[in-house]
Amino acid sequence: MKKILVRAGMSPLDSFSADKIIKRNAIGNNVGNLMYAFSVFRNLSTYGVELVPDYYRVNPADAEKINQTYDSYVLPLANAIRPGFIPTLRKYTDLIEKLTIPVIVIGMGMAFPYEPNVEQERPFDNDVRKFVSAVLENSNILGLRGQITSDYLSYLGFKEGRDHMVIGCPSMYTFGNNINIRDLDLNSNSFISINMTPKADQKALKFLNGLSRKYKNLEFIPQDLDEMILTYSGAPFLGNAINSTINNYPNSLNSDLYKNNQVKFFLSAPSWIKHMKNVNLSVGTRLHGNVAPILAGTPSMVIPIDGRMRELAEFHNFPRVSVDEMYEGMELEELLNMVDIHSVEKNQKKNYENFINFLNKNNLESVYLYDKKGLKTRFDEKIEQIDLKPPITPITSCNSNEMRGRLQNSFDIMVKKHEKIKNNNDKKFKIKDDAISQLRSQLNKKEKLNERLSHKISSMENSKSWRLTKPLRELRH
Repeated sequence: MKKILVRAGMSPLDSFSADKIIKRNAIGNNVGNLMYAFSVFRNLSTYGVELVPDYYRVNPADAEKINQTYDSYVLPLANAIRPGFIPTLRKYTDLIEKLTIPVIVIGMGMAFPYEPNVEQERPFDNDVRKFVSAVLENSNILGLRGQITSDYLSYLGFKEGRDHMVIGCPSMYTFGNNINIRDLDLNSNSFISINMTPKADQKALKFLNGLSRKYKNLEFIPQDLDEMILTYSGAPFLGNAINSTINNYPNSLNSDLYKNNQVKFFLSAPSWIKHMKNVNLSVGTRLHGNVAPILAGTPSMVIPIDGRMRELAEFHNFPRVSVDEMYEGMELEELLNMVDIHSVEKNQKKNYENFINFLNKNNLESVYLYDKKGLKTRFDEKIEQIDLKPPITPITSCNSNEMRGRLQNSFDIMVKKHEKIKNNNDKKFKIKDDAISQLRSQLNKKEKLNERLSHKISSMENSKSWRLTKPLRELRH
């Protein structure tokens, strides 16, 4: 049986509890990553193939074991081209350079501004060059999320069509070509799902946050790890969304959406998609917050806020409006009149076949033939047998027993986290103390050497003085 190692924080076949996900950060800081993994696992789960998650472990020392255990290594990478991910990208480069098995990058993208200058020199350009070069030594071509990323790699010296190709977001191919968006009949009783990004423009946040005043059947689906912790335990753990003041963003238990129990944080991609089948409309600034409803056939509209979202929205032809097209007091109906909610269906067949072409170029078998016939795959059968965890709702909505359990779990996680931080700090301080001791030792040696040298020089000078004055003494006598 072939074994494929897949970069993922958890397998779609794993049913982790919320506290376990938090403890391991199994979502890689954003639950949208579960959509990536779900698609890759489902598309590559053919007969005679076993897919194994690496649980985000990346260690160049594992190269020999990986070479001996697996037939290939698949790396679904989202916005990997960003300053914060570069240290990890360097580790992957070191690892890949030691691998002899095929390494396939699926869906790599960048985190650039909405209107980026791709030909602008960046501090991490050489790191990206080294990574891409290492991958190309082990595969035929890289799959990129969008045209902006493609233009950037071309600027770095790689050729589009030979070294890299645009395939979009793998999550959009979870069910192959099977995307059929339902018609929308919007009214005040419609079930609306919203998603937001903390760094989104205030114009978009104010619009989205204000929808709850008109649509009472509304829910908010956060995605970041710190928001998951807030929902689960109410604790203000470190994170971009929680430990900052953001107008028009629900980032505390005092926010109306949390107070009214209108928040859901999903623990798996299948349960997320299943839930979205009951929603009438999804709208927001999150990519996978709108991919989930699209896969469920639910009308969706995205507000791209950066180059990462823009290139994907354009490639997949998402129903979309830019922040510049919005204005104060705008109604949801007005935005919907600006888009075609079925537009995403138009490019799906071509995009999916392009994705399969990419997999074929890298000699990866897929379930393409099964999806063409609309048949249930073996992977689908396995998913149906799993007891998927329901989404978590705010801790303030729980009964006393569950609340007590969540708080205790969070306390245990924080104790271990602080112990880990303390141990790491102790190691750092020990390294510094050892370095200081070594420097002191070297300094003492140098000081002793200087003393000996000074004594020797003094002796030599005295000896020289003796030799110079000896003739004078002899003349006197």
